[in-house]
Amino acid sequence: MSIAILGKKIGMTQIFDGDGNRVPVTVLEAGPCPVLKVKTAEGRDGYDAVVLGFGKGREKSMTKPELGVFAKLNIEPTALVREIRVNQDEALLYPEGGSVDASLFNAGELVDVIGTSRGRGYQGVMKRHNFAGTPRSHGTHESFRHGGSIGMATYPGRVLPGTKMAGQMGNVRKTILNQRVVAVFPDHNLIFIEGGVPGAMNSVVVIRKATKVPKKRQG
Repeated sequence: MSIAILGKKIGMTQIFDGDGNRVPVTVLEAGPCPVLKVKTAEGRDGYDAVVLGFGKGREKSMTKPELGVFAKLNIEPTALVREIRVNQDEALLYPEGGSVDASLFNAGELVDVIGTSRGRGYQGVMKRHNFAGTPRSHGTHESFRHGGSIGMATYPGRVLPGTKMAGQMGNVRKTILNQRVVAVFPDHNLIFIEGGVPGAMNSVVVIRKATKVPKKRQG
C-alpha cells in the first residue's frame, strides 16, 4: 500500500488561495491513530504492515482479548482497528505503542482517499447508469424509464455478465486517486483536500500517499 492514516469526513467548504482563487475542499479529521501493532516479513506474520486504531471505543462493547490489546500498550480503546500494508522503510514512521497524526502529510502533495460511497438504495437504469430513457411520444406505453430488451439470439442464449440493469446503487468501496492536499493543521488533526471524497459526513476514510501519480504531474 503506502503511508496512510485513518480519518473521518467532516464535510465540505471552500477556501481561497494566495491568488484569490476559490478552491472547494473536503475537511478530514486525520488521526491521531495509535499504532497497535507492527508486523514484519521476518516475523511470524510473514508480511509488513501496521495496525492502527481510530476514534474512542466503548469498553462494554469489547471482548476481553480485544481489551487486552489496548491494556498491553497502556492506551485507551479505539472504536476502529484497521491494518495498513507498508514496506520496511515506511514502517519506521509507525512506532508501536505510539501514534501518528496529520503531520504525515504536507500541503501540495497528492494523496488517495478510500471510503465507502453513500448508499442510494435500489435504483433504476436512468439514475444508476445515466440511461436516456424512451421518447415520450404517441405509442409509447409504460416504458419511459425502462432499460429495454436484454434478450439474446439463440447463441449465446443468455444475459451476459455485467449488463447494465437496475440494482443496488452506492454503498461500495471507492478510491479517489491523486487529490491535492490544500492545507494541513496538525494541531487540530485536520487535512483539507481539494475536491470531493466518497462517503457521508462522519464516515471513516483512509488517506494514503498517492501510489499512481501520472508522470506529467510529478515534481
